[in-house]
Amino acid sequence: MMLSTDPIADLLSRIRNATMIKSPTVSVPFSKVKVAVLKVLSDAGWIGAVEVQGEPPMTAIVTLKYDEEGRGMISAIRKISTPGCRVYVGRTELPIVANNFGMAVISTSQGMMTNREARRRKLGGEVICEVQ
Repeated sequence: MMLSTDPIADLLSRIRNATMIKSPTVSVPFSKVKVAVLKVLSDAGWIGAVEVQGEPPMTAIVTLKYDEEGRGMISAIRKISTPGCRVYVGRTELPIVANNFGMAVISTSQGMMTNREARRRKLGGEVICEVQ
């Protein structure tokens, strides 16, 4: 197995691939940052439950959500900030994704949150990913 240099991009790719094949769950290697991103996605209703299992090395089991017609709740998910090019925004520059039908995950000084929550709290930070 190849070690990914960008674990968040690996997480997003696993979710994207599992959604395309309509898998009910996907397993990802555990890290605190990944679980924080997954918790934001879960709280916003894009994915189902996130469960951490096992002794070290632990894994996170992500339950994916689908609508009545079998389409995934996540139609597009993409990484914005990469290890080679970090993208930081101020509180007035927070992104609006898909005319507010989508959302962005922002890493702020007060933890990971959605772009709407960061705007409400008047916080800027690093734009991790966008979901539609």
